[in-house]
Amino acid sequence: MFRRTFWFTTGVAAGVWATTKVNRKIKQLTPEHLAVAAANKAIEAGGRLRDRAVDFALEVRDNMAQREAELGDALGLNAPVDRELPAPRGYAVIENRNSPYVEGPKKSTYPTYPYNRNEDH
Repeated sequence: MFRRTFWFTTGVAAGVWATTKVNRKIKQLTPEHLAVAAANKAIEAGGRLRDRAVDFALEVRDNMAQREAELGDALGLNAPVDRELPAPRGYAVIENRNSPYVEGPKKSTYPTYPYNRNEDH
């Protein structure tokens, strides 16, 4: 009699455990739960990707600054200047003969009104 009660209780416990496991798995496979799980995984993956991208950008910036310093040293850009630089060169003025605003002895024979492209529309 005691044996039968033991096995009956064991069977009931195994049935309850199995039913609970199956119900949990069924709930996990509902469309709503699958959508929430996918969204959570996407958010986690995005966070990891963002962290990696930020780390990569910082590493590139550090290496870029280091390489610029190396190139500056190699080209002598960081060395102190011992001599004076020549005076800056003047720029030639380009005269616009089409401009109605030309003053002085070289008056243009072109029209004295400005060309406005907005008038075409």
